[in-house]
Amino acid sequence: MNVTVSANRKGDRRERELVNELDEAGFAVMRAPASGSATERELPDVLAGDGETFYAIEAKSSAGDPIYLSGEEVEALLFFARNFGAKARIAVRFDREDWYFFHPGDLYTTDAGSYRVKKETALAEGTDFPEFVGETEKVTLEEVATDPDEERREVLEAVRDGHMPVEDALDVL
Repeated sequence: MNVTVSANRKGDRRERELVNELDEAGFAVMRAPASGSATERELPDVLAGDGETFYAIEAKSSAGDPIYLSGEEVEALLFFARNFGAKARIAVRFDREDWYFFHPGDLYTTDAGSYRVKKETALAEGTDFPEFVGETEKVTLEEVATDPDEERREVLEAVRDGHMPVEDALDVL
């Protein structure tokens, strides 16, 4: 089996995984079959909506290397999303991590006009799955720094510094 076929199968599996997770979170969702190759029109990998918000999603996964998208991929996603009435999002998943979501405008643009997401950027700046589906809301340390609740800030700093697992912090908060 060549590497391209293997990578395509992994990408297909990851897309199906994302569709299943969105479905479980209450979204109406569909995967565009063989998006990008089944038609002359560029289609997003996944369409999802919850009755109020609709997303056109380009999904990418990687073992750990940075994820790159061509300028054409991103332009096609933005064009489709705008015409469909959906919000364009890039979903990235690195091995042994969850899905993280970005608006295309928030991605790093290379000198060649491609878009890049590094694993550390996804973990630090991406919207995680619970926040994306409306289960939680992200609070930054800067927002907490002005919070009079000293214990809350200390717990979040302990998580940031790796001294406390997120699950323990949730129990404390």
